[in-house]
Amino acid sequence: MWAIMKKELKTIFYSPIGYIVIAAFLIVFGVLLYIMSLTNRSVDLSSVYYGTALYGLPIIVTVLTMRSFSEEKNKQTDQILYMSPRSTISIVFGKFFAIMSVILISLILSLIYFVILKSYGNPSFKLVLITILGFILLSMAYVSFGILVSSLTENQVVSAIITLVFLMLPLFLSFGNGALSYLSLIDLYSKFPVGVISAKEIIGLTSFTAMCILLIVLTIKRRKIYR
Repeated sequence: MWAIMKKELKTIFYSPIGYIVIAAFLIVFGVLLYIMSLTNRSVDLSSVYYGTALYGLPIIVTVLTMRSFSEEKNKQTDQILYMSPRSTISIVFGKFFAIMSVILISLILSLIYFVILKSYGNPSFKLVLITILGFILLSMAYVSFGILVSSLTENQVVSAIITLVFLMLPLFLSFGNGALSYLSLIDLYSKFPVGVISAKEIIGLTSFTAMCILLIVLTIKRRKIYR
């Protein structure tokens, strides 16, 4: 797993993609901070994280995940990957944790804004940590879905479109309160920015992540069999 993760991180940071993604995250965060906090003379960072998750995270995750397996299949390097002695699970988790590492780096850098706001008021560090916890769980769900879509097609553009549409769909469509409500991942994040850690939301996000990872593993194993 660590070898795959290291390889993926090299691919991300040896190209401009990793730096562009982190810069985009901080720019979106900074703009929302100015609009939501500084303009209103507020030191509440939780609403800024929520806004970033709502508008910025879907695009960032799409950019990071669209090539994870699609590019391998397009260049036919997936055959080498599948024939390696590493297990399917280690391959999937290697790619998953590499992408999550980029998001975690962005979150760590975003704490710079907390330090800045400390000069103007007394923001709640506990609330920020709870909000970041939810952000990480949401990111895991987003990333797992993006990788799943990428594993199903060799076209990066198709992968990007499907991932982005699904992640942005809650902005335009309500899934209601039934079973389909779990597909609105951003709604499962909404309690964290107000300081509430709910078992329902944690289970919902982690279950969605686990389901997507399981489907990725099954998809790759099926492809191995037919090769």
